[in-house]
Amino acid sequence: MTSSPAAAQRLRDLARLRRVRDRIDREYAQPLDVEALARGVHMSGGHLSREFRRAYGESPYSYLMTRRIERAMALLRRGELSVTEVCFAVGCSSLGTFSTRFTELVGVPPSTFRNQPVRVTAGMPACVAKQVTRPIRNRERATEPRPT
Repeated sequence: MTSSPAAAQRLRDLARLRRVRDRIDREYAQPLDVEALARGVHMSGGHLSREFRRAYGESPYSYLMTRRIERAMALLRRGELSVTEVCFAVGCSSLGTFSTRFTELVGVPPSTFRNQPVRVTAGMPACVAKQVTRPIRNRERATEPRPT
């Protein structure tokens, strides 16, 4: 069975996209931008953005911010750091942008989230708790039921 050159290129692109996603997962707290991510896998920024969205349903920037907000949620739950300290710890350089994005994805401002009592995830396996508490974008919020 022979595969077409287009199919072979698509597989190579998917492998590069996985490397980008893995890099974002590892280095979420570092200053990352689409151009730097694209250079790392020898793609243009525009091509990376289009292909990443096609493969994962969101832009590389949106994926990065979701990772940062997930980590911020974990840090805020611990209660050891202030909202400002959490903002910088997860790689955000603007408290305003962090708070806006956090509120958009989680539904409440970070200060409110930090002060909420322990969630229903107490005693839940970490892998299940992570899925239940994953931030959901507003456009997804209208179509997906959110466990409480």
